[in-house]
Amino acid sequence: MSNKINKYLNNLYNFSGYLAALFLILVAIFILTGIASRIFGFYIRGLAEYSGYCMAASSFFALSFTFVDGGHIRITLFLEKTTGLKKRFLELWSLIVAAIFSGYMAFYFIKMLKISYEFQERSEGADEILIWIPQSSLALGSSLFFVCIFHHLILKLYKND
Repeated sequence: MSNKINKYLNNLYNFSGYLAALFLILVAIFILTGIASRIFGFYIRGLAEYSGYCMAASSFFALSFTFVDGGHIRITLFLEKTTGLKKRFLELWSLIVAAIFSGYMAFYFIKMLKISYEFQERSEGADEILIWIPQSSLALGSSLFFVCIFHHLILKLYKND
């Protein structure tokens, strides 16, 4: 059962990485369209805002994928010098702290999304999009990051190495 859950979660983290890459491609498309529109003398409203929304979405969807891939800055400098029980304690401590902070971040992004949805807030840019739409990617990406860290904490707790 746990192998199925691990496989499902790892597939979810990989999918999140693909979403991050898609949003990066959208950033490039929006920026190039903005440049081309200036060259040819017409204006498309909101391209700068949309590229910013896509950049934020890309950053937050990439968090869990990058964590699983080992791309985040970690405390390996300290962990390399320790062994045994001290190393296990430091790894667990760092995962617990990361889980607390990522859970806090996810909670408040979800709370911000809920408030923006209830009040039907709009962006202040030229497009005046409902702000909960781009905020949903932040809430989803940070929640997935929390699940990823908590998943690795559980794996570390039950792994005897």
